[in-house]
Amino acid sequence: MMKMDHIAIWVQDLEIMCDFYVRYFNLIPGKKYFNPAKTFSSCFLTSEGETRIELMHQPSRKMHPDASDHTGLAHLAFSTGSREKVDALTSRLRADSYFIAGEPRTTGDGYYESVILDPEGNRIEITI
Repeated sequence: MMKMDHIAIWVQDLEIMCDFYVRYFNLIPGKKYFNPAKTFSSCFLTSEGETRIELMHQPSRKMHPDASDHTGLAHLAFSTGSREKVDALTSRLRADSYFIAGEPRTTGDGYYESVILDPEGNRIEITI
């Protein structure tokens, strides 16, 4: 049986993005990697589960100018374990001036979630 190992995200600022995911989602950062020949750096972040996020940076890589309207990865979802924790984390992110793209609610398919944007505009669902 296969399992998902990791999801990789190109980022503009590796330090800010690592700090965000560690601070708000309790991910554990691994050792940063740097390849000077390619000016490529990355860091794996691990959760309590087995899936990891690899944040990758390369100065020559630029964001697509219309990244809001694209196919591909739509969002990442983090499970908090309860409605109260969804609400609390959403409130904490709001207080720290992060954009709340979707207030806490029960969706048509029964999920309780909120949606926020990380520092580089990636959509993050916060669920039970």
